[in-house]
Amino acid sequence: MGLPFFINIVYNIVSALIRIISYIGDKMSEKEKMLAGKIYDPTDEELVRLRTKAHRLSQQYNALFEDDCLRDTVIDELIPNKGKGLYLQGPIYFDYGVFTTFGENCYANFNFTVLDVCPVNIGDNVMFGPNCSLMTPVHPLRWQERNVKYKEDGSAYDDEYAKPITIGSNCWIAANVVITGGVTIGEGSVIAAGSVVTKDIPANSLAAGNPCRVFREITEEDSVKYKSELF
Repeated sequence: MGLPFFINIVYNIVSALIRIISYIGDKMSEKEKMLAGKIYDPTDEELVRLRTKAHRLSQQYNALFEDDCLRDTVIDELIPNKGKGLYLQGPIYFDYGVFTTFGENCYANFNFTVLDVCPVNIGDNVMFGPNCSLMTPVHPLRWQERNVKYKEDGSAYDDEYAKPITIGSNCWIAANVVITGGVTIGEGSVIAAGSVVTKDIPANSLAAGNPCRVFREITEEDSVKYKSELF
């Protein structure tokens, strides 16, 4: 037994693993593929049904005045995975809702958009300014793969995939911020207005820009108690 023998064994093992992974992928539902970050078909009946429900509930919520108690009923159905104290000013726009999780005492100002094609996990005491968008979807860069395709029955579809978003507790996401798929923002960070966040931000960071980058750490010296002009 020499080196070629062992190379052949490794090749056979890798080939078998590829076949197993392919088999498992074929057995996954389109929703399972989507949530796992794999290429999926967005025209799948189950996904269309879930999206339509979320869009309808979003519109219902937006049509209610902020002191209408029916808002709580709508949001409970739209976002079942949430802690106490969630307040969404509205208007809101969720692609699915059920794939977004909020911790306790979270707040979002006007025009809050969440495309939760992959899971969106938001910690406790996270605040969003107006016009914030959490965008998990990703599309192929090559138009040959991105363009609309047609099934044998003539119906249109496209290949999409997504990456999850995680926002740690005690973060402030200022106005007009876009957070893209695959990003994790560490606990206690502040993202300045107008930022486009495409990479992870460590905890306790002040970050800004397009693309967003860390300027410095947030420390005790940033406390308002040291700002006499505020009192």
